[in-house]
Amino acid sequence: MNMNKKILFLALLGVILVPTICFAQTTPLQKIICNVQTALVATGGGLATIAFIVAGIMFLTATGNPSRMTIAKGALLAGVIGIVIIILAGSAGPFVSQIFFGANGPTLTKCE
Repeated sequence: MNMNKKILFLALLGVILVPTICFAQTTPLQKIICNVQTALVATGGGLATIAFIVAGIMFLTATGNPSRMTIAKGALLAGVIGIVIIILAGSAGPFVSQIFFGANGPTLTKCE
């Protein structure tokens, strides 16, 4: 089962990155980083939204059972932590650009 998860992860990563890499033949590294960042933030946002929906359904179906309420609270907390990580990752573009291109290079203030 663990091997299936790895294969699924690599397939999804390929679906996200292959179009970016293939269409980036004549684009600079800055644009590639921007495209990958945008794709990962969008995917993470969708997954975090699904986590909130699942946590809400878990709360509704708990019917007062304390153990199921604890599991639902954990799922909600995981969704909140995911959103925080996505926001931090989405704002990391200028820092990554400065690392790759230096202080005098171009900055990723906005993906175009």
